Amino acid sequence: MYLTIVPLTVGKHHPFGCTASFSTVEVVNKNCSTMQISGQIRASAGMLVRVRLRWQLARFMTATEDCRATQAQTLTSLLELNRTSDLAVSNGLEHATSPDDLRKALPVTDYSFYRDAIERAKLGETQSLLGPKNRLMMFTLSSGTTSESKFIPVTNRFYRDYRRSWQLWGISAFDARPKMKSLKIVQLSSDYQRFTTEGGAPCGNISGLSAVMQKPAVKLLYSLPSILAKIDDPAHKYYAALRLAVADPNVGMLTTANPSTLVHMAQVADDRKEELIRDIHNGTLSISESLAPDIRQALDKRISKADPNRARDLAKWAEQSGSLLPKDYWPNLQLAAVWTGGSCAAYLPTLVDYYGDVAVRDHGLSASEGRMTIPFDDNTPDGVLDITSHYYEFIPEAEYGSDTPTILQAHELDVGRNYFILLTTASGFYRYDICDVVRCVGHHNTTPILRFLHKGAYISNITGEKLSESQVVEAVRSTLTEFSHRVRCFTLIPSWGKPPRYQLMLEDWELPPNGRKSQFEARLDERLCELNCEYQEKRTTARLNPVEILPVRCGSWVAFARDRQAKLGGSIEQYKHPCLLPDLDLASAIADRFRVNGKDC
Repeated sequence: MYLTIVPLTVGKHHPFGCTASFSTVEVVNKNCSTMQISGQIRASAGMLVRVRLRWQLARFMTATEDCRATQAQTLTSLLELNRTSDLAVSNGLEHATSPDDLRKALPVTDYSFYRDAIERAKLGETQSLLGPKNRLMMFTLSSGTTSESKFIPVTNRFYRDYRRSWQLWGISAFDARPKMKSLKIVQLSSDYQRFTTEGGAPCGNISGLSAVMQKPAVKLLYSLPSILAKIDDPAHKYYAALRLAVADPNVGMLTTANPSTLVHMAQVADDRKEELIRDIHNGTLSISESLAPDIRQALDKRISKADPNRARDLAKWAEQSGSLLPKDYWPNLQLAAVWTGGSCAAYLPTLVDYYGDVAVRDHGLSASEGRMTIPFDDNTPDGVLDITSHYYEFIPEAEYGSDTPTILQAHELDVGRNYFILLTTASGFYRYDICDVVRCVGHHNTTPILRFLHKGAYISNITGEKLSESQVVEAVRSTLTEFSHRVRCFTLIPSWGKPPRYQLMLEDWELPPNGRKSQFEARLDERLCELNCEYQEKRTTARLNPVEILPVRCGSWVAFARDRQAKLGGSIEQYKHPCLLPDLDLASAIADRFRVNGKDC
């Protein structure tokens, strides 16, 4: 999960070779309780933080007035940062200062272009990729959902840019909700140090790095301690997080990468409500003995106080409705901060079922390679391009893969057109193709506002229909709404035949009710035709058979997610369930493994 909303300064005694320094907030009244002192510290720290962040936000908005000039300055700074690296020198970037210089020196690149330099950096030879002032802090791991896992360098400049971008997001979200200033944040993140390279660099998730580098005063804003990221077992991690978070009625914001994580958390809390209520009543943690000693010791300090009053409230709500849901135990919840674009949009209706009509604000377009957009409004994935952190280039979607595609700068994008995005970042990557398709939906001043559509790899094209994941999500969501039906997960897969067709995989307990399966299939097929003219043409000419539902066994998606997360680089918070799997062989293997075999859930 990518989120930090407060500034922090580092110095020489930090585990990364620096010290966390922060302003001390003095509490004069010695008779105050610990809770009152914590509240005063939190309020004072928050006030100082907000003043600084509003100033940063004003600077960013000024920068958006001249996108072209800001991007030119950003590129010059990035080229200067790593110009003496072995990779830059060997590719003629030693004296590059402009967009033209960059284009002349390098073609569009992908991870394979940097693999040798990264392997050297993993051994400690950071000059292979980075300049002398651009210190390597860690490697963040890609989720590995579409290809092999990748090691992406996180440097001090990259981290500073990443942090600032989230701070701009945070001050906008908080200023829109004054009540959140006195409430807590529940944030799920992953470990920044799952293992280390031979050169000693931590490898994991940048969100975990942010959590451990927060100031002590800032940590008072959060319900969950950073050590939770060290719990390897997903079930134990979820339960420990819920044990701490459900006990706190003053939660104002939930934040994690994917809305499916929040849906799963709510389901776990309801399934284990009796256990949770008992632990809160007794001041215990039922899974304590299954945790590593250091984690157990750290958590014991947070849960040792029994809270029978809170437990009684929880038990009352559970008895009244038969369920224990977040909209009951977090009545002050103001905001859910999750991805809402692409396949993640499929989870939003279910999110409402559990959390109520809470506002949702998208994190923006982000990947291991960088954070690209900053949404400033609720209930939309659209965000302003962060032109102060990375340098961007764009390839029109229709020209992607051609030998000489048009390459556009950020200020040259047209509203309503789709593009593949290229990144030049502080990590030593130049013109890096992350295979993300975005749409320009408007401009803020002269800077584009972008919407993430889907990964370029998530386009299925068995007969020339070029069906995208975003089209699948829209078609399924609208059909579900029309039928007043909800599902937790779905995946559309190609199925070979004469002719081939697409199959919508649904767990058998979530099939359309009352014998409406055929009607649902017909309407879904119509929606796909409406959204994709090539799909419609292939259906009209009988080159594709109509879409059909393929029931899969209850629990299939949990097993599927576990398999994918087991890959190097996977994390439960960032896991994105694929709503479209275009690979025929993979789709066939999954269908064979999970299809219903006559046994009920």
